[in-house]
Amino acid sequence: MYNTKQRIIDASVKLFNENGLDSVRLQQIAEEVGISVGNLAYHFKNKEAIVESVFEQVFEEFDLIFRQYLVSPNMTDFDLQIAEFYAFFTKNHFYLSEFFKSNTSSPPHVQQWQVGVTKMMIQLRSRLQFLSMKGDLQPEIQSDQYEIVAEQIWMSLVFFVPKCTMTGQTMNMTNYKKNVWNILKPLFTSQGQQEFNTTILPQLYW
Repeated sequence: MYNTKQRIIDASVKLFNENGLDSVRLQQIAEEVGISVGNLAYHFKNKEAIVESVFEQVFEEFDLIFRQYLVSPNMTDFDLQIAEFYAFFTKNHFYLSEFFKSNTSSPPHVQQWQVGVTKMMIQLRSRLQFLSMKGDLQPEIQSDQYEIVAEQIWMSLVFFVPKCTMTGQTMNMTNYKKNVWNILKPLFTSQGQQEFNTTILPQLYW
C-alpha cells in the first residue's frame, strides 16, 4: 500500500526538484500531499527528518542500479543501466546542487555520494575491460586509456541533466544514451560495431 510516509517523501522530492531544498516549507509539502501540517508532523517531526529520509531513498535507489546489472556486462546490459541512471538523475536532480553546496562540510550524505561515485567508476572500468576482452572494444593504446574513458562516461552520466537544465538542451533518454555511446563508438572493433548496430542502434534511431 502506498502509505502516507512514502507520499510525503515523494512529494518532498518533487518540491525539492522544483524549488530547491532550502526553499521548501513544511506547509508546501503538506499541501502537495493533501494533508494537514499536524498530520505531516505525526510522520516526521521536522523538515530535517524528511530530508534524511529523502536522502536514504536516494542512496538506496542509486545503489540498486549497481546491484541490478552485474551478471552479464555486455552492450545490452550497459544500455539498460544507462536508462536506469537517466531515470535516477532526472527524478533526483535536486541532489547534485545540494552536494556541491554542502561538499565543504562533508556531512554523511556527501560521504555516501562519494562511496556511490567510487562504485560507479569501478563498475564502468570493469565494463570497459570486459568489452575489450570480449573483442568489442580495441585494446588500450596506453595503460590508463580506459580509466580516462570511464571518467568521460561518468561525467556524461552524472552531468547531462544539469547541463540540459542550464543550456536549454533537449533532455530525453535518447539524447542521454547517445552522449554515452558517442564516447565508446570510436573504440569499437568491427565485432563491437556489428553488435552495436544490431542491439543498440535500432533503439536510438541514429
